[in-house]
Amino acid sequence: MNAKICEVFKSIQGEGLYRGMDQLFVRFFGCNLECSFCDTKLQNFREVSLTELVEQILSFTGYDYVSLTGGEPLLQESFIKELARILKEKNKKVYLETNGVLYEQLDNVIENIDIIAMDFKLPSSTGLKDFWFYHREFLKIAQRKKVFVKAVVGLSTRIEDVRIALAVIQEVNPNIPLVLQPENPHEGVLNEKLRYFDKVCRESKVKVEIISQLHKELGIK
Repeated sequence: MNAKICEVFKSIQGEGLYRGMDQLFVRFFGCNLECSFCDTKLQNFREVSLTELVEQILSFTGYDYVSLTGGEPLLQESFIKELARILKEKNKKVYLETNGVLYEQLDNVIENIDIIAMDFKLPSSTGLKDFWFYHREFLKIAQRKKVFVKAVVGLSTRIEDVRIALAVIQEVNPNIPLVLQPENPHEGVLNEKLRYFDKVCRESKVKVEIISQLHKELGIK
C-alpha cells in the first residue's frame, strides 16, 4: 500500500485551538477543492509505502501528535486508516486536518483519530459552491471524537454564510467550538468584520475564538 506524500516535517501547529503545539506533519498530495484563498499549492510528491512512512515518522522525536494534513488526506482513505491504526499502536496521537467534505471516508477511518480540525468552506470565502450538506454529515461523524471547526474569514466573507455555519453547528452539537481565522495577509483590515462576526457567534451561544495563523506570523513552515 502506497500513498502520495509531499513532505514529512516537525514544526508547531499554526492554526486553530491547538496553535503552538509541537507536531509531526505528514502532508498528503491532492485535494478535491480549489479554494481561492488556498496557500498550499502542491505540485510534487513521492510514492511512499506504509512501512517506509511509519519508519520516517518514528525517526523524529519530541512530539506526541502526528498531524495528517494536505491537500486533503481523506482522498487516500485506505492508507490513512492503516497509518492511524499503526500510529496508535506506537502510542502516537493522530490529528486530522480536513476540509470537512468527505464524510463517508471519515466514517471509515475515525476509529483511530484523536482530534479533527475541520474546515467550514464558506462559499463567500472560497469562491466555490456551498458544502453545507457535506459539512453537516461530516460533523455528525466527527463529533464522536474531539473536533473543532475552522472558517477562513476574508475580505469577501459574508455574515450570511457565518450564520448558516452556526446553524449547522447548533443542529449537530452546539458545544463544538468555532474558530474564525483571518485570511493572511489581510488581518489588519479585517478587524471590524471579525468583531462583528464574533458578536453574532456569541449571541448564538456557539463557542467562538478568533485565531490567526501563527506559523505565518513567525515565518516558519
